[in-house]
Amino acid sequence: MTPAELSVLFFLQLFVIVAVARGVGWLAKRYLGQPQVVGEMIAGVLLGPSLFGLLAPDLQAALFPKEARGVLFVGAQLGVGLYMFLVGLGFDTDHFRLNMRSAGAVSLSGMAAPFLLAALITPWLIGAPGLFSPELSAAQATLFLGACISITAFPMLARIIHERGLSGSPLGTLSLSAGAIDDAGAWTVLAIVLATFGDGPGVAVKAIAGALAFAVLVLGFGRRLLAPLGRRAERDGGAREGVLAIVLLLFLLSAFAMDWVGMHAVFGGFLLGTAMPRGALTRDLRAKLEPFTVVLLLPMFFTFSGLNTQLSLVTDPALFGIALLILGASVLAKFGACWAAARLTGQDNPTALGIGALMNARGLMELIIINIGLSRGIIGPALFSILVVMAILTTLMASPLFELVYGRRARERGELGALGEASSGGIWPNTVADQGRTR
Repeated sequence: MTPAELSVLFFLQLFVIVAVARGVGWLAKRYLGQPQVVGEMIAGVLLGPSLFGLLAPDLQAALFPKEARGVLFVGAQLGVGLYMFLVGLGFDTDHFRLNMRSAGAVSLSGMAAPFLLAALITPWLIGAPGLFSPELSAAQATLFLGACISITAFPMLARIIHERGLSGSPLGTLSLSAGAIDDAGAWTVLAIVLATFGDGPGVAVKAIAGALAFAVLVLGFGRRLLAPLGRRAERDGGAREGVLAIVLLLFLLSAFAMDWVGMHAVFGGFLLGTAMPRGALTRDLRAKLEPFTVVLLLPMFFTFSGLNTQLSLVTDPALFGIALLILGASVLAKFGACWAAARLTGQDNPTALGIGALMNARGLMELIIINIGLSRGIIGPALFSILVVMAILTTLMASPLFELVYGRRARERGELGALGEASSGGIWPNTVADQGRTR
């Protein structure tokens, strides 16, 4: 396709993607009680071969040809990176430090149990054709599957916490803290798998050392270096064009740095967001960037993942049994381990159950990691589709399960009067009262 043809097609793709994402998201929120973002994730699958391609294969192929997916991929990476930057802007580092012990215990338990179950079921799965690359060893397959079922839907976790009225609360911050540690560990494991899969040990060393160096720089010195931007925003009453340009340049550089070392742009965006000075700067950045990111860019990522998902593969009886096994193991390991760790570190039972329910969601981060696995040839389309189903179902479970084990009790005690009444649009609150709570 010529550049002009790609441009024409790109705008039509965006129209369809945004329209379907908003429509399915509204239906999910209105009739299923799910956050908007969960409906958008489902919309991405519907636009792929699983429904659109099944009902109108020629039209779907014309709208999303393979030669045009590169442009969609770039937009998807920008969207998910900016989304994580916005999540970082609302992350409460003070609560993180106060909950370090509990967060560490919940995170490590929520990783150890899935990896243990992955070690038990992988020897059986690796014998099934089409799931893993024939070149993958049992140890490599175990590590990759363990990373997939241990990861937490960090961006979705943030949005569910906000839409449930938990932004800035101890439970919300503890869950976000544990989710951040979880995902960093999962990406480290992925780097090791990529290194041993043929890229050489230098890939793992570069990824781990580079990510640690970047985290030390941003978290250790970032607030001090970025403080002048915060003071200027306070003086100007918000982030004017010059400050906004500097912040976006820093975001792009952070995303590049994390991609270059072998991690992912999302971590660069998140770490930069956590280091941004709180106050007028973060409030104005959210107001300016969040609507464009959430409405236009993020649905591109869900659609790109959906184009690689073939749910028809999962209807095969053998693969259906494998899908049930992976789903059961994922829920049992993640929910159970996080609940137990929270209880052992002093949380009451409803809070521990609430943390387990939230940590069990896989969503966006799962889609990122399995997209990498598919593109690198680590897994096949069948396992990719199974893991997409697991990501969607565990994310769909999060809100009703959380409401069942924590939400109703919290409202009865009068501790979370706003539960379920938060605004439906963004990641973080926009009211003055809520902004003060999330800082």
